[in-house]
Amino acid sequence: MDAMGTKGVLEYLGAPPLTGATGTRGQHWLRREVGDVLWLVLDRQGASMNTLDEAVLAELGALVDEAAAGHWRAVVLRSAKPSGFCAGADLAMFQGLASEMELVTRVAEANRVVDKLAALSAMTIAVVHGACLGGGLELALACDRIIARDDTTLGFPEVMVGLHPGLGGTARLTHRIQPIEAMKLMLTGRSLPAGKAKGLGLVDAVVPERNVGEAVRAALAGQMERLGSGAAAGALNLLPARLAIGRQLRAETQKRAPKQHYPAPHALIALWEKHGGDVPGMLAAEQASFARLLPLPETQNFIRDFFLRERLRANGKGKSEVRHVHVLGAGVMGAEIAAWCALKGMKVTLEDLSTAAIAKATAAAHALITRKLRGADALHALDRFVPDPTGHGLRHADMIIEAAPERMDLKRQILARLEAGARSDAVLATNTSSLDLAQIAEGLKEPSRLVGIHFFNPVSKLELVEVVRHPKLDPDIFARAQRFVGAIGKLPLPVGNAPGFLVNRALMPYLGEALLMIDEGEQKERIDAAAVQFGMPMGPVELADQVGLDICLAVAETLAAGLTVDTPGVPQWLRDKVAGKELGRKTGRGLYDYGSDGQPKKERVGKAPDAAMMVRLILPMLNAVAMTLEEGVVDDADSADAAMIFGTGFAPFRGGPIHYAGEIGFEKVAEALEELAARHGERFRPSGWWRKGG
Repeated sequence: MDAMGTKGVLEYLGAPPLTGATGTRGQHWLRREVGDVLWLVLDRQGASMNTLDEAVLAELGALVDEAAAGHWRAVVLRSAKPSGFCAGADLAMFQGLASEMELVTRVAEANRVVDKLAALSAMTIAVVHGACLGGGLELALACDRIIARDDTTLGFPEVMVGLHPGLGGTARLTHRIQPIEAMKLMLTGRSLPAGKAKGLGLVDAVVPERNVGEAVRAALAGQMERLGSGAAAGALNLLPARLAIGRQLRAETQKRAPKQHYPAPHALIALWEKHGGDVPGMLAAEQASFARLLPLPETQNFIRDFFLRERLRANGKGKSEVRHVHVLGAGVMGAEIAAWCALKGMKVTLEDLSTAAIAKATAAAHALITRKLRGADALHALDRFVPDPTGHGLRHADMIIEAAPERMDLKRQILARLEAGARSDAVLATNTSSLDLAQIAEGLKEPSRLVGIHFFNPVSKLELVEVVRHPKLDPDIFARAQRFVGAIGKLPLPVGNAPGFLVNRALMPYLGEALLMIDEGEQKERIDAAAVQFGMPMGPVELADQVGLDICLAVAETLAAGLTVDTPGVPQWLRDKVAGKELGRKTGRGLYDYGSDGQPKKERVGKAPDAAMMVRLILPMLNAVAMTLEEGVVDDADSADAAMIFGTGFAPFRGGPIHYAGEIGFEKVAEALEELAARHGERFRPSGWWRKGG
């Protein structure tokens, strides 16, 4: 516990240190009396971040009952954790659910605690810092005043796990701030910095830590006006306004989150439309809606996705030794890798023979950094990004990343030069998407230094990074590479050295089948529509353009040469497009033409896609993932599922390809693949993994 923890916040009010009989501690809460003010300080046992579960809420309920029986001038909530106030509910308690009746009871019990806090006659003040999200924000909203430290982030991310707020947040937020802003905040799951939250009226004061005590005293003295939208919020909560706004919100939400796959945002809109003008009615209806959503398969899969992300994140835990990254290659991938590392706090030197490429990469880095950061933070990040056409940064870097085109001879030549000029303790990494690391490493004096760190395009949006091992790799280098990936906010996936590794191995049959369908005369827009209907974020045709047709061709040829199983053939017209520099989005023309906004120009789908088309696209992807498991490329099915969700956007409401196949039945998947093989060829022959029971 540091100076902004329990001891510190109490001493701001002139309280003695919390020792011995001057204060009491339960399992998760500290109770402290400071004159006529009662402090309740959340310090969840055995955790670095506060979250809410039944035990935490039950203990709070008992403390609130004691407060209600006393004669307190005020009750103040705060956290003892440096990481923040509270990051929301512990999602573990939502897995392995009991009966529907018990679920309703548990939700009601949790809400009774928060409602009792809201009903206290004493003034209630929430002092928040760091993460104040989900259920943590709902606790704060139940208080009369919210004081946010200037490093606070506030939001409702529940929609990301297939839910909406369930501890009174929907009702309290839509009546505290302008309802349209409240609904957008909950529907998107985005978080707000403290300053923006104050601008909306979500918090009443934003102060640095040194002024927290003064802000609390001001609130106690009645000198802190409660912010919010007041009459404007009330008018927009009237039924005619709710119905009109609700129609617009529903149409916008349906475009990005179809109701059949993402029920939570639509349930939230319906909840506000029907009950938004009645706080008690909305509080009750919120509980029922939350309890209906929780057991849905989509919700349970979203919760599963959360834990899969945490599983990958754990691979990168630990302090990274990397402070300076040298990137060679200022193409699309090298430029994005360099910009992202600078954004995340590392000094970056970007080397390329082409000054034009470096200039273009610098402009792109400026755009990314100024979009993600503001003020001094953006200026510092821009200072950390150093164009380096002569490669002076190489000798100082802790991590060197080669991001040259996918040619074995070129990569071996470049890495040999990098090895000669680098520090002896620096990590050498290649961003190859499919080439054999063992062969690349053969050109080095110390092959144990070379690791694969494979980013995905666009780097700024896709969380997954494959960290590729090979037989001669030093285990310490492998661990350092994973910690580096974690340090830049990405999800490291350890994979073995095999053609295409995991993600590209799985994607290429999916993309290849789409190209063969085009070759057979199928409308490309219809092919994309089939994949989107299944739940993919974009169709395979558009994805191929985004990846780059040159990259797709290189990976397809690598897989065809390196695998013992059949792969989809490459149409000659694709080779012609690559030869003609029609490479996709990056050149403005590929399988689609692209406008100045970077979006593909698509024709209207002539005929709705059918189930057979979806099966033909998706099952080869599932089969390829099974093959990587059979060959030991990836450690286990959960890691494979996580990789496909966070590296390709595989329909998150399905819980990953292997989880989805398990719900169908592995034997049935194998049978369907056998039928496709009989109809379309040996490339559909099922992996033996399916019939081994996984």
